[in-house]
Amino acid sequence: MQLALNRLQRASRKVSIAAVAKEAGVTPALIHNTYPDFAEHIRALLNKSTRAQRDDKHQKLQLQRATTTRLYEVIADQNKQIVDLASVNEALRVEIRILKGIVEGKVLTAPFGRKTE
Repeated sequence: MQLALNRLQRASRKVSIAAVAKEAGVTPALIHNTYPDFAEHIRALLNKSTRAQRDDKHQKLQLQRATTTRLYEVIADQNKQIVDLASVNEALRVEIRILKGIVEGKVLTAPFGRKTE
């Protein structure tokens, strides 16, 4: 099979597992299943090494996991801010209702700082 690969390279023909298998008179499955290191060698020549692809995907996955973790932290912080704002909002609603009641004369206010006898 190495000779078939060499012949393809010398002839400047397209190199692939299928092309090497055809040149050697075997099936691509034979190369994949019986000679996985040789198949990996061919992939490396094509810059399609499965190990390199796996390592690249693993690295991208790790980066994505780190990004996801940061985003979950941001979401948790924003949820806390929403709860805090909702509490402030509710306090302001109560205050607005009281002030409307005062303006409409429905709520009486006691004067502050005066002593009544």
